[in-house]
Amino acid sequence: MSSLHPRSRAGLLQRLRPGPVDVDLLRETATAVLPGLATGGLRAAVSADPVRGPVLVLAEDERRVRTPLRDLAEDMTDAGVPPTAAAVAAALTDLVAARPVTDAAAAATGVAVLDWTDRARAAVGWRVVVRRGERTVGWAPSDRADAAVVGRTRAAALGRAADAGGVLRVEGPVALWSHPGAPMLASAALADPARLLARIADAGLHLTEPHVVVTPVRPVACASAAVAARLGETGEACVRLPWSRLPDLRWL
Repeated sequence: MSSLHPRSRAGLLQRLRPGPVDVDLLRETATAVLPGLATGGLRAAVSADPVRGPVLVLAEDERRVRTPLRDLAEDMTDAGVPPTAAAVAAALTDLVAARPVTDAAAAATGVAVLDWTDRARAAVGWRVVVRRGERTVGWAPSDRADAAVVGRTRAAALGRAADAGGVLRVEGPVALWSHPGAPMLASAALADPARLLARIADAGLHLTEPHVVVTPVRPVACASAAVAARLGETGEACVRLPWSRLPDLRWL
């Protein structure tokens, strides 16, 4: 049992909690950091807005994001970002890396992976993602992308998926395929299930009635139907699928 008085405990928590991120600190840090993040066709800058005050602007091809610094400072405070230049710079770097994916970037470098179809995490579907370091960001077609553009982008992403890399590990009756550089890309190998199955066989595991257990951002587990059924009973949100279902999953 804790010996701290409730008032003492509250004071301790108050001391441990980072102070608020100040808008002036955010603006100064953004002015210093953003020029180095604005690569290629990306414009990243702080602009003046007569109504909303200073605004962070991220503009790349057809994508535009405008966020008032006062709102961004509140979001960083709520997220527990310490009010230091280094911490704010790291948060800004993450924010830029998470910006929306352009149609051109998706067409040029997009990779198909499996992702949750909804918040209930009851089903998965194919999604085009673009890798930015260890982060992968999903692509949502813009209003400019017609059905033909979307179809070509998805087909190209499927073509790249099998070559996205990964590491195979066999543990007893289970084959685990992971991607240490970008965990979301583990499921990309399932875009060419025959190729993955051949790799598993070469590693010494011959599967009958192969099933996969998919949890996005986690290694993909491949096993027989009976073993996969047991893996799906761990309590963690996952989807168990027979090998034959993979090509029929819908696009997100």
